[in-house]
Amino acid sequence: MEENTLLEISTRIKEIRRDRNITVQELADRVSVSKGLISQIENNRTVPSLLVLVNIIRALEVDLNQFFKDIAKNSSLAPVIIKRKNEYESFEKEQAVGFLYQRIFTKAFKNSTVDIVLLELEPDATRPMVVTEAFEYKYILAGKVDYIFEDQQYSLSEGDSMLFDGRLPHTPKNVTDQKAIMLIIYFFEQNGNTPVAN
Repeated sequence: MEENTLLEISTRIKEIRRDRNITVQELADRVSVSKGLISQIENNRTVPSLLVLVNIIRALEVDLNQFFKDIAKNSSLAPVIIKRKNEYESFEKEQAVGFLYQRIFTKAFKNSTVDIVLLELEPDATRPMVVTEAFEYKYILAGKVDYIFEDQQYSLSEGDSMLFDGRLPHTPKNVTDQKAIMLIIYFFEQNGNTPVAN
């Protein structure tokens, strides 16, 4: 199955930057944007404008045609798509310790992109508050998790779920001494502006 084009772009930016030993701050300085924006783009939390994307690619000293070669080569959607457990893609997000993400499925549809992820939280997992340009759906598969927002906190147990606007700063906290596992579904609007939930 082909991954979503935006995900492929963000992953390629991160891979090229790391291969060339360029820090996030160095790339941000070259593009004249904030370090936070580069981090959000690399972690598929926001969609860059065309100008910012082109400037990032140039700052990485990569030919535009070469950068986009083979991205979204086959964008067709089969009637039924199966992805086996051993095909899930492990990945990291910014400044997160004890967070094991596994991407299950990502696909762009007519009006939105859906990104489905499994997240395992170790008992001592930590990360700063983050924002995502998407609505986020969380379903607790195992364990207990507190979801912390700037002015509120919600306790979730196995079988509980929640949906919220990811533009609200948030972070989960495992409140037990056992691993917590949750299914996460991100709903991104196609143009990357206002998130929508389908």
